[in-house]
Formats: sequence, structure tokens, C-alpha cells
Amino acid sequence: MNHLRRLSLLACAIGLLSTAAAPVMAQGTYPDKAVKVLVPLPAGGGVDMITRLVGQKLAAVTGQPFVVDNRGGASGRIGLPVVAKAPADGYTLLTTSASFLTTNQHIFKEMPYDAQTDFAPITKLANQSIVLVVRDRNKFATAGAVVAASKEKPTSVNYASSGDGSPQHLAALLFEMGAKVRMTHVPYKGGALAINDLLGGSVDVLFAPLPEALPHVKAGKLVALGIMSEQRSPLIPDVPTMREAGIPNVEFQTWIGILAPARTPRPIVEQLNRQIHAILASEEVRNQLRDAGMDVAATTPEQFAKTIAEESLMHAKLVKAAGLQPQ
Repeated sequence: MNHLRRLSLLACAIGLLSTAAAPVMAQGTYPDKAVKVLVPLPAGGGVDMITRLVGQKLAAVTGQPFVVDNRGGASGRIGLPVVAKAPADGYTLLTTSASFLTTNQHIFKEMPYDAQTDFAPITKLANQSIVLVVRDRNKFATAGAVVAASKEKPTSVNYASSGDGSPQHLAALLFEMGAKVRMTHVPYKGGALAINDLLGGSVDVLFAPLPEALPHVKAGKLVALGIMSEQRSPLIPDVPTMREAGIPNVEFQTWIGILAPARTPRPIVEQLNRQIHAILASEEVRNQLRDAGMDVAATTPEQFAKTIAEESLMHAKLVKAAGLQPQ
């Protein structure tokens, strides 16, 4: 009798444990197939690089592939709507630079997505400094030389960017305002394409995220004239800050973050946040990003949402001060 009673109690206990574990097991099944990570820029730039790095690490952790899907063009207005309209199940994610979430709504009359309601922020990934680079040092030996040429003949100096409202574009606007000059904007579909045309001599200057410019600077193909940060970068210690170059109040930094479609289940957002934070905390990844010119900037989903909202207000003021009209 006692034996039967013990078996009955054991069965009840197992049943209770199974019931309690069921939700945990259900959450733990994500992902059970490939996850697409959309990058709204062509391959080869900083956003693409960090997406592939984090995606490879997530695949190793989860046992499922994280497939990068590059959808460049139209300043993010091709790629971001794809994610905004995707099923909110965690199998379509977005990695993007700041401007497509913080600036586009202020420079385009019609937007195919809402930056603050169509996405569920997961975490920021990294911050990037902006550096002014040129190909021909004989033409522009210093940042001051760019200013002098632009003042002598307004709009004669042209600069490339990865699209209207991109970090490169905003950095150039800030430079123009700080130096009181006017240059000509030449937008491209991505940072890699902009750098290629700078290397080819089709454009004069570029305000590039450090990770995109660094390999070419180290190879001697591009010359860095100034960095838009408070302090010099240890990766290019001989390059002065813009303040040191005689152009104050032009500090600018951009970031890269990862998001999901709005209404993605909170457990999936939290799982991805934890896993990505662990990846970014590893010494290997931190060193790899630092060597590429990026600073790890992991956040909570709430902190990331707050950053998007606050920077959107800041960029609205910058666009208005620069005199840009929505197009």
C-alpha cells in the first residue's frame, strides 16, 4: 500500500514538474528554423560587417542559420518596410544604422514605415565615429583646406554619402554648419559604393564611419583629415579631432542596432537581447569590433527605444537648421 502511494505521489510530482516546465520548453524552441536578418544597405559596409559577425555567433549558439539579406537603396526605404510588414515571429530581423530610424521621417514627405511603431527594438550593437577622408592629399592636405576651397567657391567641393539622411549626410550637414560653408551632396545606395567612387576620384570627400574608412586609410589609399569625436581614435592617433583642426562644434557619432517587427513576442525579444549581449561581451568579439573601429554599445530594448526617440528629435532640429526641405 505504501509502495503504491509513493508511486502515485511520484506521478503527481512528475506531472506538476512537466506542467511547470511546459512554457519554458515552448519558449526554448525558438528558433527552430533559419532566421533572416535584413540589412537595408549593400554588402561591404559597417552595418553588413557587424550583422554577419553577430549572425555567425547567433547561429553557433542556437544551431540555426542567421541569413543576411541585403536590400540596399532609397535610404533604407526599400529594406525597412520589408521587416515592418513581416510576420512578428522572430524569423525576420533588421540590422540598421541610426539614420534610417531617426532622420528619414524628417527629410521625406512619404514614408513606407513608422520608425517608432513598426519595430520592436532589441539592442544597440555598436557606436561608430565619423572621419573625414579624401583621396588626393595634394588637393586637400587638411580639413581646413576643404573649408577654404568651399568658401572660395561654394558648392565646388562634392561629398559622397550612403544616401539622403544617412550618417554620412548628417555629418556633412553638421560640418557645413560648423564651418559655414556649402558643398554638393552626391548620395549613393550604400557606404561601400560611396567609398569606391571616392577611391576612383569621382567625388572629393567623404564623411565615413570609421570602420568603413579604416582599411583604406591603413592601406594608404585614403587620407583621414579629421575625426568628429571628442578625442582622437587610438586606431588613427595622428588624425586630429575637428576641434583640433580648427572646426569646433562638429562632433558626431552614429550607431548600429538590431530590431524585430512590432508585436514580436517579448520572450523572443528578451532571448535575442540576452544572447546578443553575451556575444558582444566576449573578448574575441569586442577586440574584433574595436580593431574595426566600432565600440560595443549593448542596451536593453527600452534604452534602445529611448535612443531612437531622442535622436529623432535631435536630427529633426539638425535638418531644419540645415534648411533641408522634405522631398
